[in-house]
Amino acid sequence: MPVFKHHVFVCHNTRPEGAPRPSCTTDGKSELHTQLQQLSKAAGLGGAVRINKSGCLDQCEHGPTVVVYPDAVWYGHVRPEDAAEIVQEHLINGRPVERLRLADECVNTKTCPHRVPAVSGQ
Repeated sequence: MPVFKHHVFVCHNTRPEGAPRPSCTTDGKSELHTQLQQLSKAAGLGGAVRINKSGCLDQCEHGPTVVVYPDAVWYGHVRPEDAAEIVQEHLINGRPVERLRLADECVNTKTCPHRVPAVSGQ
């Protein structure tokens, strides 16, 4: 297996309607994932970049969520129309898209001000 310059994970988690935390997709499909794949391929990044669907990345309040490794850059509230900017700026030019980047204090922490407090028994 080749070594990828970037490995991109796009959250595909779907929760039932009325769940306490939001879903990154509503129907289990992701136009965002499709756009990232198509645009990276069109840019000739096929051998250097891998775009994967992922399960829950536990950033539900910031969804849809995308994470790019090995840079460990987390993006939140990403829309399909943001895909071109991520491909061009981050994957090609090596500059994370700051307007979409999640604050470090919100990534993988229960203390993020956007996070819904856990309800006992959940």
